[in-house]
Amino acid sequence: MENFPFSRTPFDPADDIRLTQYARGGGCACKIPPGELESLVQKLSWDHHFSNETELLIGLLDGDDAAVVRSAGGSTLVLTTDFFTPVVDDPYDWGRIAAANALSDVYAMGGTPLMAVNLLAWPRDKLPIELAAEVMRGGLDTAHEAECFLAGGHSVDDAEPKYGLAVCGTADADRLLRNDAGRPGTPVSLTKPLGTGVLNNRHKATGERFPQAVATMASLNRDASASAVRGGAVCATDVTGFGLLGHLYKLARASSVTAVLDSRAVPYLDGAREAVRDGFVSGGTRRNLDWVDPHTDWGPGVSEDERLLLADAQTSGGLLVAGEVPGAPIIGELVEPRDRELVVV
Repeated sequence: MENFPFSRTPFDPADDIRLTQYARGGGCACKIPPGELESLVQKLSWDHHFSNETELLIGLLDGDDAAVVRSAGGSTLVLTTDFFTPVVDDPYDWGRIAAANALSDVYAMGGTPLMAVNLLAWPRDKLPIELAAEVMRGGLDTAHEAECFLAGGHSVDDAEPKYGLAVCGTADADRLLRNDAGRPGTPVSLTKPLGTGVLNNRHKATGERFPQAVATMASLNRDASASAVRGGAVCATDVTGFGLLGHLYKLARASSVTAVLDSRAVPYLDGAREAVRDGFVSGGTRRNLDWVDPHTDWGPGVSEDERLLLADAQTSGGLLVAGEVPGAPIIGELVEPRDRELVVV
């Protein structure tokens, strides 16, 4: 990556600079709404065949987390990219979270990340460049934890800070985790608790810190992915900006099944319910709920707050696996298709 011009006073970690105040949204909550994104993607054609005999195994038609290509020589490559505005004020933690989130797309396909490059947008006239170095240091440490090379990348001078990775990995073409492979009679597991969206929103508004949210966002989905593959799972996705309901809806729709979700079995981070009660709900979460509502049968005991939590726009969430994962709670099951893709009880 090109060298940065260090023209400002070196950053003092004691300086009270709140990164979340330099962006309109935060983390995966700043995604383009799912309905708009699908309308955009549907206008593009992904059915290409090239003379070099490469094969696109998974594209974007079913909303999978990464693209998967098999080369003429038989190697299977997984490619993804993910970046977003600050989700926390601490630059090092933001870098760790953004890197874990990008790597998660490879894990969600059952793959192993091999190499990544940085993606950085930075308002040089507003924020010390040394802060950007801390962000990238966090990303590098997380990549090292994943045993994934991180070298080079691209940077631009931008009005809003943004950071993430483009990641390339490998997978076994016969043991991929994909959205369209769910089958009736399969339990559904969730490997991380929900609530990062509302806690991040509270952090942005008040400056309160939530170490439990940082810890879950910065943790890798590597072990959960490996356990799912070892257990014979073939269908999974990760839970990010479209919320648990949004990602479960996409999985059920792609697999032509209905997902029955037991809302009482869903785990939450400490403080998440209080954050919803106190009104710290992002616009992205409300758009998620509006998107899935026409496709959902709600049980009589599912309150509005519960619905918002289930639609909460997560950042670097866990894996949603059609199958059992050791240590992860079972939150529902896939059943034969009904009138709607989701049933929440």
